[in-house]
Amino acid sequence: MTTPAGGGRRRRGRELALRVLFELEGTDKDAETALAYQAEEVGATPDVRAFAQRLVLGCLVNRERIDASVSAASRWSLSDVGKVERAVLRLGTCELLESDGTPVAVIVDESLELARAYAGDDAVQYVNGVLGQIARERV
Repeated sequence: MTTPAGGGRRRRGRELALRVLFELEGTDKDAETALAYQAEEVGATPDVRAFAQRLVLGCLVNRERIDASVSAASRWSLSDVGKVERAVLRLGTCELLESDGTPVAVIVDESLELARAYAGDDAVQYVNGVLGQIARERV
């Protein structure tokens, strides 16, 4: 998994969080160890790492709630969704449910960019539909 160039602190934090969630999927690896490794790989600054850590821990702690929200908004079972798409959906849903004031449109747009960069154009419409439904239910 390569990292697209550019982007602000939060974008880089989301990319780092996605890499960590992808690495952790289906394993019993330690989240902090995976985060430290991935942060070193991409040369993440402390603020980017801190934001990614908040997202990763939010996804892990609230996984049941996040997965239930994704499942309710999707026509597919999470087990039938690709590993990258699943990680993007969990990350975006976590941000939508635990928002710190970041506009919904920004969260969805950033998730779509991650889906496009890491899963390809075919994933974008699906991720948009699921996160859009979750965002509408949140309001």
